Amino acid sequence: MSKTIVALATPSAHSAIAVVRLSGDAAIEIADSIFRPFYIESIKNLPGYHAAYGNVMQNGKPLDEAVALVFRAPKSYTGENMVELSCHGNPLIAARLVAACIEAGASPAGAGEFTRRAFENGKLDLSQAEAVAELIESESGLAAAAALDRRSGTLGKQIDDIADGLSFTAAKLAVWSDYPEEEDAPFVTREELIEEFSAAAEKLSALMSGYNTGRLVQNGIRIAVAGCPNVGKSTLTNLLSGSERSIVTDIAGTTRDIVEAAAELDSVSLKLLDTAGIRETDDAVEKIGVERAKAAVEQSDLVLFVVDASRPITDEDIDIYNQIENRPHIVVYNKNDLIQQNFQQQIKADVEISAARAEGIENLKQQIKQKLGLNLTQDSCLIASQRQFDCVSRAKKALDEAVFRLNEGVTLDIAAILLEEAIQPLAELVGKSASQAVIEQVFANFCVGK
Repeated sequence: MSKTIVALATPSAHSAIAVVRLSGDAAIEIADSIFRPFYIESIKNLPGYHAAYGNVMQNGKPLDEAVALVFRAPKSYTGENMVELSCHGNPLIAARLVAACIEAGASPAGAGEFTRRAFENGKLDLSQAEAVAELIESESGLAAAAALDRRSGTLGKQIDDIADGLSFTAAKLAVWSDYPEEEDAPFVTREELIEEFSAAAEKLSALMSGYNTGRLVQNGIRIAVAGCPNVGKSTLTNLLSGSERSIVTDIAGTTRDIVEAAAELDSVSLKLLDTAGIRETDDAVEKIGVERAKAAVEQSDLVLFVVDASRPITDEDIDIYNQIENRPHIVVYNKNDLIQQNFQQQIKADVEISAARAEGIENLKQQIKQKLGLNLTQDSCLIASQRQFDCVSRAKKALDEAVFRLNEGVTLDIAAILLEEAIQPLAELVGKSASQAVIEQVFANFCVGK
C-alpha cells in the first residue's frame, strides 16, 4: 500500500484559487473525511474525472468552500488515486487545508514526489519527468514549446527506437555466440554490424548537435555587453531589452556593477549583462565593477564588444578585444552616424549600429543568431540537460569504438560487449536502468507539489 502524500500544488500567494493535491491509495478516503459535498452524500463513489462542490473541514468546522476533483488509478498523473482540492487562494486557508489532510492521515510530499511516482508507475520515462521541471522553469515561448515536446515523449521515443534496434542486434549476436553450430541461428556479418552501428551513431550525433541550442533555449542566452567606458553599452542594452534598465549619461564610468536586463529574440530568452567600462582605474568602487565585468565576459555565452566608431581605436579597445577574442563575440561599431572613415580599423567590425538612433539593430540580432549557430526551432532542442547529453555521448562513443574495432578485425563477441556498453546509457537516459543516485539527481531540483 502506497503512502498517501499531500502538498500545495500552486504558489503560496494571494490568488483566485489554491490547489491542494493528494496522491496514494488512501487519497480519496482522506479527502472524503474532510470534504462535505453539498449535492451528493460522499465523494467515495465519485467516478474518476468528476468533481463535487462543498466545504472542506478542519476540526469539525468549515474551513472554506472548495471543489474536489477525483482521479482514479491508473488514469491519473501519478498512476495512483488522486484528489485535487481547490479552495480560495488565501495562503492561510491553503496551509490549513494541507494541515487538515495531514491530520487525516496524509504525509507531506517531498520535492518532485508526485512526478517521481508518475515515473515509478510507468506514466512517464525519466526524460519526460525532466521535461516537467523544464516546462515549469521555461522563460520563453520556444523553451516552453520545446519542453512540452520532450514532455510528450518525443526524445524518449527516438532513444527507444535506437536502443530497440541495437538490442535486437545484441540478441542475434548472443544466439550466434551461444549456438554457432545451429542451422537456424541468425547469420551476422561484420559488414552488417558496421553499417548498423554507424547508422545508430549518426542518429545519436544528430541529437547531440542540438544540445547547445537546447541548453541555450531552455536556460536563456547570457550576453555580456562589454567595452570601454562611454561607448554606448547601456544605451544598447536598454534598446535590446526595451526598458530603461541602465543609466545613460555622457559621464564615463556611470555603470559600476552588472545590470541585468531581460529580452527575447525569436521567442528565445536573452539575459543581457550591461557591464562596467573596462579600463585601468584607481577608483576602488569602479575597480570592483571592472573585475565583475571581466567575470561576466568569461561566464557569458556571447560577448557584444562595443566600440565607439566616432573616434580611433584606442589601446584600451585593443586590450579588451584581446581578452574576448577567443570567446564567441560580435564586434559592434556604435555611433556609425559619426564614424570616422580616415582611421585604420585595427579591429574589424562585424556590425555597425547607432544605438542612439536605433539603427542597425535588426542586423545585430541576425548576427547574434548566426554567431550562436541557433536553429531556433523546438525540433532541434530535444536534449537540454547535461545528464541526457552525457548518456547519448557515452552511447555514441561505444558505437564508434565498436565500428573502429570491427574494421580492425576484432572478433564479433568483443563487438557484442561494446554494443552492450552503448545500450546501457540509452536505457539510463529514459530511466529503464537508471541508478537510484541518477533518479535522486533528476528530482532534486523539483518544486514541492509537482
